[in-house]
Formats: sequence, C-alpha cells, structure tokens
Amino acid sequence: MAKSIELQEIELDHLDQVTGRIAIFVGSDGALDKVARRVNRLCKGAVDRAVQSEAFEKLSVADALVLAYPVGLAAEAVDIVKLDRRADALTARKAGVGLAKRRNGQNLLVLAGLLKQVAELTNGIALRDYRFDTYRTQLDTPQDGQITVMINRVDDHRDQINDVLAVCTGVHFTRDLISEPSNVLTTTEFADRLVALGELGIQVEVLEEDDLAKLGMNVLLSVGQGSASPSKVVVMQWNGGKSGDAPLALVGKGVVFDTGGISLKPALGMEEMTMDMGGAGVVAGAMMALAKRKAPANVVGLVGLVENMPSGTATRPGDVVTSMKGDTVEITNTDAEGRLVLCDVMWYAQDRFAPKAMIDLATLTGAIIIALGHENAGVFSNDDGLCDAFLSAARAENEGAWRMPLGTGYDKLLKSRVADMNNVGGRPAGSITAAQFLKRFVKDDTPWIHLDIAGVASVKSETAHAPSGATGWGVMALNRLVRDTFE
Repeated sequence: MAKSIELQEIELDHLDQVTGRIAIFVGSDGALDKVARRVNRLCKGAVDRAVQSEAFEKLSVADALVLAYPVGLAAEAVDIVKLDRRADALTARKAGVGLAKRRNGQNLLVLAGLLKQVAELTNGIALRDYRFDTYRTQLDTPQDGQITVMINRVDDHRDQINDVLAVCTGVHFTRDLISEPSNVLTTTEFADRLVALGELGIQVEVLEEDDLAKLGMNVLLSVGQGSASPSKVVVMQWNGGKSGDAPLALVGKGVVFDTGGISLKPALGMEEMTMDMGGAGVVAGAMMALAKRKAPANVVGLVGLVENMPSGTATRPGDVVTSMKGDTVEITNTDAEGRLVLCDVMWYAQDRFAPKAMIDLATLTGAIIIALGHENAGVFSNDDGLCDAFLSAARAENEGAWRMPLGTGYDKLLKSRVADMNNVGGRPAGSITAAQFLKRFVKDDTPWIHLDIAGVASVKSETAHAPSGATGWGVMALNRLVRDTFE
C-alpha cells in the first residue's frame, strides 16, 4: 500500500532541521521563487549554482537535479525539479511520480508553493508511492517515511487534492486485489472484500451459486464447476445521483485463477494467471473511488467471481450450455472462459438495471497483447459517442486505449456445429471475435464498450504511474468518464 500524504501550509522557518528529502521547483527560466531562495541560502548558494549549470539546462521538464547531502541542511538530498509554475496537469503528475521514485522510503517534504497543478503533483506522488509487500518478511528499504506537501493557501486546494487522492485509493485497491495470490484471494475472500465497501455507502449484495442457477446463469457456472471455490456474482450500487436515474453499469471478469480448465495452459507463465480477475479488480477500484469522492452519479458495478480448474466435474471441450439470455453456446475451448463469465453478468445487468450505458472490462485475450502490446487496452464499442467520451477520458488520464473494429463479417468465425454459437473463433482476429461474442449479449438499445485489458492490467516493467506489477489501469479513466459524462 501507499503512504498517506499530509497537507500543510508553507512553513520555512525550520527547513534546516528537516530530514530525508526536500523537493523544490524551478521553472525553465531558472528563476528562484521565495521557497527556492530560502533553501538556496541555507545550503550556501548550491541551488543557484545547480540551476545555472549545463546539467539543469539539459534536464527534461518534470525531471530533477539532486543535491546530495547539502551543506547547511539536515536533509540527505534536495530534489530541484524543473517545472514551470503553470505546467499542465500531466506534466505536474510526471514530476510527482519522479519524486516518489526517488523517495525510496525516506521522509519527503514537497515545497509546492504556488504551483498551479499541485493536486496533480500530489496525485503523481501517491500513484507511484506504492509497494505490495504483504508477504515479504524482510524489506530492502524502509517504508515508514512521511510525505508532506506544503502549499500556499492549503484550504484552497484541499478539496481538489482530496478528490484525486480518493481516486488514487481506488487505484491502490485494484493493484492490491490483482497482486494477491490466488490461495488468498479466493472467490469467497474477494466477495468479502467487496462487501466491506458497504462502509463507504455502497450497497453490496452477493449472489451465490443457487441464486445464479435460478437466474439461468449456466454459462458463468460452467466455468467454475471444476473448482472447489464457489462461483459468485457481486453487485455493488452507488446511488449518488438523482433517484430513478438509470445507472452506468460496469461489469468485470473475476477469474481468480485460470488454469485453462480441461484446455490446460502450458506451465510456463501460468503463475501470472492470478491476475485474471483484473477486470473485476478495476470495477471494484472504480466503485471505491466514486464512493470516496461522493460522486453525484448512479453507477452499478457487477463482477463475476469464478475459478477455472480442471477436475472430474470441469466443463469439457464440446459441452453445450444455455446462457441466461437463452442462447446456447458450444464450449470448444475451456480456456476462453472470460467471455463466458461476462456474457451472463452483462445480460443480468441489462435485465435488472436497464442501464443508460454498459462497460465491461476483462483480461480477455492474448491476441490483444499481440495487437497492442502493453501500451494500450483494446476498446470495442457499438456507440461512437460513448466510445469517444471514454477515449477522451483515458487520454486525459494518460491511460493508453485504442479503438478496435467490430463487424458482422467476424460472426461467421463463431459458428457452431451444434449450438447457436461457439465460444471461440480460431486464431485470426482473436480479440475481435471475443468482443463479437460479447456483443451478442448486448441489447440493441444499450450503448456498450468492451475493454480488453490483458496487456495493461499487470506488466513486468514500470509504467508512467506505477512500479512493475499491477497497474490499476482504468480506474482513473472510468472515474473521469463518470465525472465528465454521467454526473
């Protein structure tokens, strides 16, 4: 988890006694403001000499020169960040990310002064200051240092900073869920953690296997029938908008571990399938973010929680099951299970809530990684307006997203020899045929987006906002979409 951040009014009288790291900001013109001049005097002109150097001139905007063990200060380092006072939001966020990376567990005092985008600077610090250390008995670096952001007129910024930190808390919640091992984050444990969101004012209910059978969610149940962990659907309602207004529906794939079932995956890399509940994790984080900032919108989050295991009771390739919608599905490949989880939950979401729009998220296909790598999620939609609004939100939050095609020409690849449809369409256009399968469970009057996040939910190298591992991708974009379009 990340460290909490304390906000304070600017106080310069005791800077010489501050331990850890101090961050100051100097524009591209090299002019020192009141805060930087105070630090410069304390460390005998070292700040001014650094700013006048060729190294500072060549420095990229939002990066920093580091004065290590400066004379006249108790601090171990001063980070001189090259950032104009009126820098844009994403540049300020990038500067904050850099500060968090260099902090390395130390105390960090950020002298933000009159920076315009202090909320996004703070957001960047919070987003990057994250480690999942739950199961480490020894840490390489301590994580008990305090982060303090000092600004002029702190009360003028407090609400905006609290809003971005509320969203950041949702991002961290998603990262925690995706990072958990599957022997801990079972379907039952996952559901319990979502029930705890009731403390934030979210209405949470858990549908058990008997409930799902009565509803006819046989396709979802077929995925988990080989596991000892019971399949569940968790419904989370945030009613912050007008009473009676149709909600936005967020639907997440929550496969807590995916062996591939009878269509067993290769052993190499299978341990990464603890993250196959990433879609459900993003939905959970987005719901937390909306509740924590008390969003004036109605949003319902639904997640299907299952475990895909091989056993004597597991679904076999060639089995035919009937969906809640009533369509029959031939399951040719039990490793194409995410769409089977989503289709029943999507139909239930539309039947029960008649949402004004629906967005599903899933670590669905390896094919989307082949197409887009780890830079962008695949975006599929039946509604240009909704899709453009999401892409704009993702762009504003620096979360990569790229629209992919849909079309009836792909439907022929899903033809079954014995049922209404096959659950796979072969190797060509694998991510598109998966989306085309899901589209069959979207009602004609429902604006819909499918987000294939297989390449962005958890990665092996650091990203713009996160260390390696779970990224929390999508929480910020969904929150901004709600704020800009549905509030």
